[in-house]
Amino acid sequence: MKTITTHYIDGSFVESHGREVMDIIKPTNGQSIGRVTLADEEDTRLAIAAANRAFVSFGKSTKEERSKILSRLHEAASARVDDLTAAMVEEYGGVVQFAGLIVQSGINAFLAAEQALKDLPLTRTWGKTTVTLEPVGVAGLITAWNANALFICLKLASAVAAGCTVVLKPSELSSIQTQVLVEALHEADLPKGLLNVVTGLGNVVGAELVRNPNVAKISFTGSVGVGEAIMRDGAATMKRVTLELGGKSPTILLDDAVFDQAISSALVLAFMNSGQACAAGTRLLVPKSRFDEARRGIHEAMRNITAGDPADPKTVVGPMVSQKQYERVQAYIRKGIEEGAEVLVGGEGHPEGLEAGYFVKPTVFVNVTNDMAIAQEEIFGPVLSVIAYDSEDDAIRIANDSKYGLHAAVLGTDLQRARRVASQIRAGRVVINNMTDDPQAPWGGFKYSGTGREYGQYGIEAYLETRAILE
Repeated sequence: MKTITTHYIDGSFVESHGREVMDIIKPTNGQSIGRVTLADEEDTRLAIAAANRAFVSFGKSTKEERSKILSRLHEAASARVDDLTAAMVEEYGGVVQFAGLIVQSGINAFLAAEQALKDLPLTRTWGKTTVTLEPVGVAGLITAWNANALFICLKLASAVAAGCTVVLKPSELSSIQTQVLVEALHEADLPKGLLNVVTGLGNVVGAELVRNPNVAKISFTGSVGVGEAIMRDGAATMKRVTLELGGKSPTILLDDAVFDQAISSALVLAFMNSGQACAAGTRLLVPKSRFDEARRGIHEAMRNITAGDPADPKTVVGPMVSQKQYERVQAYIRKGIEEGAEVLVGGEGHPEGLEAGYFVKPTVFVNVTNDMAIAQEEIFGPVLSVIAYDSEDDAIRIANDSKYGLHAAVLGTDLQRARRVASQIRAGRVVINNMTDDPQAPWGGFKYSGTGREYGQYGIEAYLETRAILE
């Protein structure tokens, strides 16, 4: 049983001023595995004050000084990679193979930011004009529960590279994972107050970060509703805001695709991180001319998409993070049936033998139309909607017929054609034929998927202001 009663403020682990205590529930069996004491407004203000004091000097730091800190952060986090992965599997229910990738991607964000900073000119001159890129100030980082280590490391790396100090509010559902990570980062010998971590509720800690005038920047990953509130409430103190708010990502299966390979890739995209992923390709667009073939291929390939113990390397889909999330996904499965979509695989209820935890049957709906709720709303679970299209233009139209625009995929053998289709999709990132990644490529969305970008120079620039000096 893990008990967490401290927050990380001004370089030390300090006892919480807040007194509310929350149970930490293991999603594979619904049993308590720990308790965490949640921060209140006073804890948050102490963290903000520490970050403000630290910014006086760190805001003037050089590229070289920031690079050394990023290198130490990478080294410190790397020393706990196995512990971080184990914590994600236990507390979140992330399948072990994907959890390992998530944790390593987070750790690597420090090196990626170090490289991006090296290549980013912070001073530009012409004639008698000098333009400098200056750190915006104290950054409030608010992260989600589905990829805890990745979100924290990514945002922290960009903020540090820019010269900002940080107050982090991680999800309270990730308290054990956060504790392991912060213990690791503490070993990086950071300047006091550079990193401050207060775990608490969004309407308490998050709200204080958004309204506090001493916080200059908010970077948030989470739901659209909360993102809208941050943008609205942050306007009162002219907050700079980066929002990553999720998606309903389309995967377009072109008619020239090798279906066995393409369907396998499409299912990986759909069920990554047990479907609890903003980039999950939860709408699969299939040509009507090959729909029956696709249907048979999906049904056969789903034999390999198994739900089970997330610690088992063979498991593809783990439990949902909480009872609330389980019930949300079940409600959408019922909604899809009510709307007239056909359940090809899966359906309501727990998978056989997994009744104790928050497990959902990996579910595929066919005969879905794009106006159905299961095609328009983010479910955040292992549910795939298969939609038929008439032509290439029709596929593009359906792909773009969404309030979201975070991620998309195009699968086909003619790369020139695939690139042409990709260039017409209104999404912040489009992959062709597999889930490729580039740590320097921007990440963020169009439309309701948010505003601003993360990763690489784009992510660092989100924490910078420009100042021009003219003679």
